Amino acid sequence: MPEEKSAKGELSRRQFIRASGAAVAASTVAGTLISANTKADAAPTVPAAIGAVDVSLKVNGKAHTLSLQPRVTLLDALRERLQITGPKRICDRGNCGGCTVMKDGKPIYACMMLAVDAHQSEILTVEGMGTPERMSVIQEKFVEHDGLMCGFCTPGFVTSVHAVLQKNPSATMDEIRRGCAGNICRCGTFNRVFEAAVAAARSGRGA
Repeated sequence: MPEEKSAKGELSRRQFIRASGAAVAASTVAGTLISANTKADAAPTVPAAIGAVDVSLKVNGKAHTLSLQPRVTLLDALRERLQITGPKRICDRGNCGGCTVMKDGKPIYACMMLAVDAHQSEILTVEGMGTPERMSVIQEKFVEHDGLMCGFCTPGFVTSVHAVLQKNPSATMDEIRRGCAGNICRCGTFNRVFEAAVAAARSGRGA
């Protein structure tokens, strides 16, 4: 075995490596502990909702007051805050109609409206039109005519058809097509959607 020290009492190469390794290990452990403690002790210093304002909405007949940042869309307020998930976020830019809701009796894209701009408005979503146990006539006809595939776009179509039949309970095929012009079905179930809508119009039960 080579000697640990040279004849002059200087550190050998082996001792130097051992000492250096120990120092590196100690500094690494210390740094990890300090970082962990810093993260554990750190508290958020910025409020979660800077500049939030109160927004009052009446959704499906129920009044709500939400504290929201002005940048929050009506779609996010419905889905994230009220857990009303019928309106779907698909394109998120007003191109597909999946987020269509009724605002004060008129169809709008919820992704294109800020919640603050809907303050004190009445909002109707597909959830407010019927339930699985008690469906609206439009929902019934969508089921009867198999007017859906994946179903993701269906709430938007049902809402758009509702808007058309609310305006004209006996709407023609052309009127229904124009009313649904902003809705896209990526599964391509348009024919059955329109069949269901025409059947609802011919039922005499309106929207």
